[in-house]
Amino acid sequence: MYAVIETGGKQYQVKEGDILFIEKLNADADQTVTFDKVAAVGTDSGLKIGAPYVENAAVEAKVLKNGKAKKITVFTYKPKKGEKKKQGHRQPYTQVKIEAIKA
Repeated sequence: MYAVIETGGKQYQVKEGDILFIEKLNADADQTVTFDKVAAVGTDSGLKIGAPYVENAAVEAKVLKNGKAKKITVFTYKPKKGEKKKQGHRQPYTQVKIEAIKA
């Protein structure tokens, strides 16, 4: 059984036991979160697709940790103008483990 969930403006295909890095959630470590925006659920009997979401479907996940990704360098430059700007950025994330898919 698998499901397609939507969180943080992105969609993820998940199965039970999967570990995901998603956009930061307001949840502490070892807390349980529920994703109710389920776009599709695939079972042995077939595929259920929502319009836009499947009714009475939810995915439960356990928050493993919150953190920041590796630093990236953002450099903007305009030639012949003497204009340049260098910045760094670390995107915050939440690591979750999928516990159950309820369809």
